[in-house]
Amino acid sequence: MQNELSPERARQVLDMLTAGGAMDGINTSLALRLLPLASELGDTSLMDRLMNHATTVAEDDTERGWARFEGLKMIEASLQQFISLVEEVETHEKGEPLAAALHHHIALIQLAEGSLDVAHATATRALRLREKIGDLRGMSYGYAVLIAVAKRRHDIDTAIALGTERLELLNKLKDHVGQMEAVADLAHSQATIGEFGAANDLFQDSLQRAQELGSLSGQLVARWGLADLAEIREDFEGAMLVLSDCLHAYMAEDIPGPVQVKQRIEALTNLQNTPKEQDEGSQ
Repeated sequence: MQNELSPERARQVLDMLTAGGAMDGINTSLALRLLPLASELGDTSLMDRLMNHATTVAEDDTERGWARFEGLKMIEASLQQFISLVEEVETHEKGEPLAAALHHHIALIQLAEGSLDVAHATATRALRLREKIGDLRGMSYGYAVLIAVAKRRHDIDTAIALGTERLELLNKLKDHVGQMEAVADLAHSQATIGEFGAANDLFQDSLQRAQELGSLSGQLVARWGLADLAEIREDFEGAMLVLSDCLHAYMAEDIPGPVQVKQRIEALTNLQNTPKEQDEGSQ
């Protein structure tokens, strides 16, 4: 749930803030922040009420623009509708934060559609706007999109350069989870260009960060990458050990281990045993 609220607690919060005439005291910003909670609870009626209220009480064109942006996302509007909105927003005074968010969202759509050149241009526009207003968090998101575009273009050197800049930014933000993910992403890029030693060091770094954070998903990503590197060296036993450690981490938290990890260990076991069976058959 948003902000780690249980469904029951989320419902209590929403009822407290929106039941009866309580919504009259909510401004546009709060109404929009409550939308994800209502969405996760599947309360479409409340989502509509919050959207209508956010638009009605908006104090200026920029606030109305934010409300319209959220509304377009809710209905999964077309790319052209988002483009039309950003063209309008860019004429607003102090509209840079909203314009940056819109360009970022548009770039994601273009990337999903495979329009890599326009996605790159749009994401760059979003990044420049966020640099102008000093939005470091938004800049980290912008780098992530540009890295994804570079990888789709098979331009791994650019992906590594951007990934390094993103990691430096996440260090400034003291975003430990983001750092863990960025290091693992850099490791994957290094492995892609055959820099296996650098990749191994980075995956180990990401794994240590994941363990310190208690992030099982982070440990899975790092150990999966380390297993890939072990397989490249034909160290199948090493790969199995790394993946077994991953399962043990889940077991320690009393959580079922990922099925794909179990399947991969089984496949590695079969692969390791196959040559022995063939040798016995030839005797």
